[in-house]
Amino acid sequence: MTTTSSMQDRLVFLIGPPRSGSTLLMRILNATSQIYSRPEPHLLTPLAHLGFWRTVDDAPFDHLQAQMAVRSFVDDLPGGQTNYYTACRAYTDHLYSQMLQTASGQPRYFLDKTPANGLILPFLTQLYPKAHYIVLTRHPAAIFCSYANSFFDGDYAAAVKHNPVLSRYVPALATFLRDKPAPILHVSYEGLVADPESTLASICAFLDIPNEPDAVNYDQVDVDGKGLGDPIGVGQHSRPVTSSVGKWAAELAQSTDKFDVVAKQLAGVDSDDLTVWGYPTQTLWDPMAAVDQAQAAVSKKTWNRYASRRKLLVWLRRDIHNKWLGRLLKKIRFVCNVLLRG
Repeated sequence: MTTTSSMQDRLVFLIGPPRSGSTLLMRILNATSQIYSRPEPHLLTPLAHLGFWRTVDDAPFDHLQAQMAVRSFVDDLPGGQTNYYTACRAYTDHLYSQMLQTASGQPRYFLDKTPANGLILPFLTQLYPKAHYIVLTRHPAAIFCSYANSFFDGDYAAAVKHNPVLSRYVPALATFLRDKPAPILHVSYEGLVADPESTLASICAFLDIPNEPDAVNYDQVDVDGKGLGDPIGVGQHSRPVTSSVGKWAAELAQSTDKFDVVAKQLAGVDSDDLTVWGYPTQTLWDPMAAVDQAQAAVSKKTWNRYASRRKLLVWLRRDIHNKWLGRLLKKIRFVCNVLLRG
């Protein structure tokens, strides 16, 4: 496949599940002079789900018919699928390059930190096999605890029903790390917060850019644009801290129900995948055994406007389809759709 894209050598993809610390690492790298980033662009996930790769279950058009038609069309192109990838790359190349031009100081790289990219890695590496990939992993239990507490107010059952994060991301990233289809640097969240300077130095060496140790004090540089990410945890500090590393162990040690939700997900994950991540099955739960039960109370939750919005959203969404509010919203949506058709 031809890889002459002008952006191939200027892209860095930060690959990590939700709540893995990717916003923190993005903020640090954005504070260097050679890397520019914005909150979760989500440019590539829609492209990967256009239907050509049989990845669409539902759409406001006949996606099955569109899939067959597009594949038939592509099959008759002179270069077949290569032409299709080239077309997709031309689209993202243009947008990435234009955004990079808005940055001051002429940085070398644009960094795309979109967690959902971790679920389209085969497509992404076909599109950009020469880009640089930083894979960020964190203890799986810590990821899910943070996910449930951040978006579902601690309701683990609702969180796993909405998105079994561990079942989806651990195998996908482990396969990527194992197969190494592109230039990859593996970074752990625990290592990042324990020694951010060393982690930053290894990343700079990987990207062949000067090391700027002061970038670990990430609050000195704002991230342009508003978007998705972690405005709570990252916004509380000016540099990485280790206070969140052991929270999950204390929380799961106190609740069998929560532990069961996490353990059930990981029971379906291949042990080799966990080892590749850096958290072998044999030692996976060791931090729980080290918890001092007398001091295992979970830290008091931070209360701010972001936390308030999340708590309100969780309350409103709970059993929404069976509540009067849900029925009212469906009627309003129907009326709006009718009015906007014209």
